[in-house]
Amino acid sequence: MRAPRSARSREDDRLSGLIKQFWLESGAVYGYRKIHSDLREVGETCGPNRVHRLMRGAGIRAQVGYRKPRHRAGTVHQVTPNRLQRQFNPEAPNEGWVTDITHIRTHEGWLYLAVVLDLFSRRVIGWSMQSRITRDLVLDALLMAVWRRKPTGKVVVHSDQGSQYTSHDWSAFLRAHGLEGSMSRRGNCHDNAVAESFFQLLKRERVKRKIYNTRDEARADIFDYIEMFYNTRRRHGSNELMSPVDYERRHHERLECV
Repeated sequence: MRAPRSARSREDDRLSGLIKQFWLESGAVYGYRKIHSDLREVGETCGPNRVHRLMRGAGIRAQVGYRKPRHRAGTVHQVTPNRLQRQFNPEAPNEGWVTDITHIRTHEGWLYLAVVLDLFSRRVIGWSMQSRITRDLVLDALLMAVWRRKPTGKVVVHSDQGSQYTSHDWSAFLRAHGLEGSMSRRGNCHDNAVAESFFQLLKRERVKRKIYNTRDEARADIFDYIEMFYNTRRRHGSNELMSPVDYERRHHERLECV
């Protein structure tokens, strides 16, 4: 007779099923860190190391390309040091920005959202939504941030090491606009915790309450959340319970009084 399976083994099987579901829903591109985030959002308490072990055992891994990259001029991935070093509370606007990508489910297919936040106020200063994860998705979000803020001093722009952020186009854009790149250490999602926190708020306070039939429907609702609620009305503990817009307004008023 076979020995009965342990509770741990049965739990591993259950988690493996959820992991595969979230991986397939991501278009078979997510790695263990983002899968772990998805599991946390539905109330699972397993750690990232366990998710990594189960994915490896099932042969599930992040999509990194169809072939081994060839090292050609202009296509080599460009990873920058973690210059931000989790300094999430700068003294003024336009000193540190963070950026990241998330996905929104619709009946029409996935909608991908890239955002840029100013760490001083947690304000979303740039965003872009597309049906595919491309370099243009993140570049459009950063272009909006630059156009809106018109920074005159050095701005550290922090991201993870996703392929969109390690591309030559991303590095060239940073240089052209006088921005300084910074990247999370591989496998450490806490290095970009502010962007992750925004996405958790967006999904908890808006996306999980809705069913989107089309991408356009989702775009309109996410625009409403960002521009009509989050930036202008939502109170933040890190902003002394003021909205990002009001917190920045008070900062500028104080400067004018000096």
